[in-house]
Amino acid sequence: MRLFKCTKCDQPVYFENTYCLHCHSLLGFVAEKLQPVALKAENNGLYSFEEDGKKTFYKFCSNRQYAVCNWLLPAESNALFCKACEPNRIIPNLGKAEHFERWQKIELAKHRLVYQLLRMRLNLAHEGKDKGLAISFNFMSDEPGGNSEPVLTGHHNGMITINIAEADNPERERIRKDMHEDYRTLLGHFRHEIGHYYWHSLVDNPDMLQRFRSVFGNESIDYTAALKKYYSEGIRVNWADNYISAYASMHPWEDWAETWAHYMHIMDTLETACSFGLSVNPQVTAEGLRADIKTDPYTTEDFDAIMSWWHPLTLAVNSLNRSMGLSDIYPFVLTATVKAKMKFIHGLVKNSYC
Repeated sequence: MRLFKCTKCDQPVYFENTYCLHCHSLLGFVAEKLQPVALKAENNGLYSFEEDGKKTFYKFCSNRQYAVCNWLLPAESNALFCKACEPNRIIPNLGKAEHFERWQKIELAKHRLVYQLLRMRLNLAHEGKDKGLAISFNFMSDEPGGNSEPVLTGHHNGMITINIAEADNPERERIRKDMHEDYRTLLGHFRHEIGHYYWHSLVDNPDMLQRFRSVFGNESIDYTAALKKYYSEGIRVNWADNYISAYASMHPWEDWAETWAHYMHIMDTLETACSFGLSVNPQVTAEGLRADIKTDPYTTEDFDAIMSWWHPLTLAVNSLNRSMGLSDIYPFVLTATVKAKMKFIHGLVKNSYC
């Protein structure tokens, strides 16, 4: 995500900020501008933003009352919820303090997801049903006592379900270790599951399916059988040669979703690097380790250029993490096969603007 600034005092502000810490202006995020703006309170619960001598009037999303959203809607809109909150169908029982805290973390990750989808110029699925599917979010908890089926994080026909236990850091870390994963975050869950939706949106048509199969394999193989085989026979020995993660080797649908999620990781991180004007110029002579990240990745057609920035950047940030005694921030190897899959996704996104 890029670096934002207060529209009143030009000091840096973060995506989640509700007030500017420098000039104390009230902030609200305008999805159409993809930026927060400094607001002035008006009558009847409305707020105004003045730009070039012209005032625009807004109201806050109704979820502002729960401190989970700082997005704005046009004052004349009949909607109660913003682009990021409208798809919510089930939220946790807020009568439980731990549920409320977890929902706040989930909404932060989901708002970052929606920001990035807007930057990618992808239609938000709930704004117009695509092939009968409308995106929706269910944030649910397991019933105490284990008297019902556990809530499984996943995607089904446009519905993304997140078990709110994933917002508990110790619990998520326990699951990550049990699943032998290198990476497990709330934002990563959202990016993976939304990838399943956009497979239906971008790929599931006769012309594109053939191209997809030439890169990812035949998705028509039985998913349930592939899932059982993955967990009963164990991880493929040489999975890292062709897949971004072990789980991606289970089925072409999961390969797509895992690769899609990593594509989103890369694009978002490079936008941040570009926004800060980062350059990597290590004091070694090996080729391919230097990068001057001056171009917005979302406007870059050439995927090879994106990769030429990514490798030096991950070398630098992984090294910085190690200097702090932390694990690598990006502990993954992008083989030629994995890069080809990401290049396929990049081409779809750049050419579709669905």
